[in-house]
Amino acid sequence: MFASDRVLALNIGASKILLAEFSAKSGRPPVLLNYGVYETGGDPESEVSLGDYLGEAIRQIMRGSGIRPAPLLLSLSGQMVFPRFVRLPAVSQEKLLQMVEYEVEQNVPFPMTDIVWNHQFLGDGSMGEQAAMIVAAKLESVREVTEATTGIGLEPEIVDVAPMALYNCLRHSEPGLDGCTILLDIGARTTNLIVVEEDKIYNRCIATAGNAITQELAKGLGISFAEAEQLKRERAFVALGGVYAADDAEDDRISKIVRTVVTRLHAEISRSINFYRSQQGGSAPTRLILTGGSAVLPQLDTFFKEKLNVEVSYLNPFNNVGVGPRVDSERLQSDAFVLAEAVGLALRRAQDCPVEINLMPPEIVRRKSFRKRIPFFVLSAIALMATLGVWTVYQYQMLQIFQGQRDQITEKLDRLEGEQKKLKQADGIRQGLIAKADAEAELMGKRTLWLKRIEAVRKGLFPGVWLTDISPVKDGETGEVIGLSIKGCGWKDRLKEQAEKAKTTGREPTGEEVLCDRIKQQAVFSNGSVSIKSTRDGGYYDEFTLEALFEAPQQDGNSQNKNGNKR
Repeated sequence: MFASDRVLALNIGASKILLAEFSAKSGRPPVLLNYGVYETGGDPESEVSLGDYLGEAIRQIMRGSGIRPAPLLLSLSGQMVFPRFVRLPAVSQEKLLQMVEYEVEQNVPFPMTDIVWNHQFLGDGSMGEQAAMIVAAKLESVREVTEATTGIGLEPEIVDVAPMALYNCLRHSEPGLDGCTILLDIGARTTNLIVVEEDKIYNRCIATAGNAITQELAKGLGISFAEAEQLKRERAFVALGGVYAADDAEDDRISKIVRTVVTRLHAEISRSINFYRSQQGGSAPTRLILTGGSAVLPQLDTFFKEKLNVEVSYLNPFNNVGVGPRVDSERLQSDAFVLAEAVGLALRRAQDCPVEINLMPPEIVRRKSFRKRIPFFVLSAIALMATLGVWTVYQYQMLQIFQGQRDQITEKLDRLEGEQKKLKQADGIRQGLIAKADAEAELMGKRTLWLKRIEAVRKGLFPGVWLTDISPVKDGETGEVIGLSIKGCGWKDRLKEQAEKAKTTGREPTGEEVLCDRIKQQAVFSNGSVSIKSTRDGGYYDEFTLEALFEAPQQDGNSQNKNGNKR
């Protein structure tokens, strides 16, 4: 088992492969313990596949530097990945994930089954939009790297991408950055341009880099690529303009060839800045920070300072990162430009980083997940065996107890069966009493029902009106009592008086109609109808007959007086 605080960071470049060993304790800055570099040559005409030499290169670095196996963190070069920066509406997390997957399907030029991808949301979406960064790579290319490392016993824990490792390194090394900053990582085959501004991130991989300078030198001077590479390292610098860049004619020619390539790179940088500002609404850059193996060309910083009119400096990845005693300080000064990416990888293990992308192939993810479960499987098997043993003993003991209890229960059941018969007899008597009580309660309810109805009629009367007869109204088909037929008399002056009072409501009713309204206001008639059946003039008084229907049909036929319908 590897020590938990040791990790290896693998940076795979076009001309160099770098393996660094760090102490990365959680919550603390990582410490560089050791590192080694393998020169690949970087000839762009070479057809050798990365997987053909990567495993052997790592072996040589480990043997030559004395680096021991540990958990591996590696990064893919910028040209291997497809970055995409999108702005999405601030919706639910589930819908955001669906929209991110849709963006991957629309913008990556390969089937979803042929790629591995990851994403990260940027900012908090408080402005009504959620920024997201999507990174994808061909699964075949990622497997070529991971299979080479697993083939020598180093299985990766994280597969990062170079631009994001550099971004994390910059954020850790320069925590107080404000405004818009450009980090320019000039490698052998590609240049990674990373724009850093608050929560905004923009990345572009530019094809113009160190090899382009070497190729132009080889072409212009008529020499081989290897000779041109050596010449570039020993004598090349960036011409700053004028008729002569150097006193020596050959140096002058070399510097102008270099300037031509760097001018192309400047044009791509300007194009990228304009695209970033238009796409993400970013600001104009205030500083440029250089890193990468080809960034050490003399006068390169002065060239960019003049062209971009910004402050130019070099990235020191060890600003807030420790260095162990085994590391040669003089060698480290010359190699610091190629170690920034490795530092960014080590930070992934030691701290929470602003950007955490992982393009791990699915089969390695499944394998790691299974390995994490193996201890639980073993413990589960042991627990199962122990449980079976305990269960066997328990079952035997319970059998003995059960046999004793069974005899006792049988005896009790016999006694309880006798008691149960008595309870059934008592329950029969109880049910009979309940039925009798329900019948009496129903009878009492019917007796009081007619009192409520008569009382409702009485409350509807007003002074000067008296009743002469109340009889039930029955349904012609069912015989159920559905209302009352009310006969009565009223003094004409009193009926007229009530009619005059009712005119204040905007109506002109008769006294009998007022009486109908008052009776209908009573609860038992509220949903029924109350109407005048007939009226007759009796001189000083009027005789009337009303019909008042109940709010619902009543099962009340048995409540009538057996001597007749009139009460």
